[in-house]
Amino acid sequence: MGLIVKKIIIFAPHYYHKDDNKMINRVLIRIKVIQLLYAWQLNTGDKPAQAEKELFESIEKAYELYHWLLQLPIDIQAYATKRIEIGLNKLRPTKEEQNPNVRFINNLFVKQLATNADLIAYNNDKSHPISWAEYEDFIKDLFDGLTTTELYQEYMKETTRDYDADKMLWRKIFKKYIAGNDNVLNQLEDMCLYWNDDIEIVVSFVDKTIKRFSREAGANQPLLPLYADPEDDQDFAKRLLGTAIKRQEEFNKWIDETAQNWEGERIATMDKIIMQAALAELVEFPTIPVSVTLNEFVEISKFYSTDKSSTFVNGVLDKIANKLREQGKLIKVGAFVKPTEEQ
Repeated sequence: MGLIVKKIIIFAPHYYHKDDNKMINRVLIRIKVIQLLYAWQLNTGDKPAQAEKELFESIEKAYELYHWLLQLPIDIQAYATKRIEIGLNKLRPTKEEQNPNVRFINNLFVKQLATNADLIAYNNDKSHPISWAEYEDFIKDLFDGLTTTELYQEYMKETTRDYDADKMLWRKIFKKYIAGNDNVLNQLEDMCLYWNDDIEIVVSFVDKTIKRFSREAGANQPLLPLYADPEDDQDFAKRLLGTAIKRQEEFNKWIDETAQNWEGERIATMDKIIMQAALAELVEFPTIPVSVTLNEFVEISKFYSTDKSSTFVNGVLDKIANKLREQGKLIKVGAFVKPTEEQ
């Protein structure tokens, strides 16, 4: 039985919006590891190697979703253009159809995006190029819903073309209309089992990308690469997951012993999984400060577990870290150096 990672958690873009230079950062890797630990523990017959394979497949799928979402403005604009052309070619077009508002279909940002060399190159490498054209009913419904929104209607009232305003429109569409849209979530679920869990964080990467677009860059505006340092980031992901699986029983013993101090506290499954991943990072990566590890996983627990989880997870992890340090089992190199964003 293969690992299934589906609808475990919902991402929170306001926390996971990191201003780095690549698609996959270590925050996303930590999240993916937690997802895989959850699925691996449900599917107890699976081997660790299968979990590792699923981990990297899910990361690749998140990157594919990034490109699907970047293609969305292009195909929505193409559909809107088609609608206007159909109206103009009617035997008896209405007055509105004779004099359509073309501001949306002339969006300068989308026209630039359609020529983007990185997006085109990614598509050319795919056996089945990315296109929403085969999902015309979905695009129609999405566009029809968009036209009823205040942000679209206010945009269409403007009379001058402005590149920055055109960029901002699409940033708002992604954050306020696409993320959390039930129709979008249902469509993505039909297309790929990973994508419903990835939509919010990938939208944050799309927003980051749009923000960085400049008119001067033209078709050569760079998109986010999958990894800045593939060897280093893939090693981080592999070791984090592998250590959490290999030492699961040991970590659970540490957690259970420490949690006895919380009288009557029942440890939620997700809390335990989050702490397993955190402990794997604590013991496996000497250059990542304890404070960074604890902060990252405490923040994760705020969104993916119970209301009380962050306080509980922080308290248990802090006590375990102090105990390991006293026993000489937790050695950190440069732990007092201000951590970089990537740690």
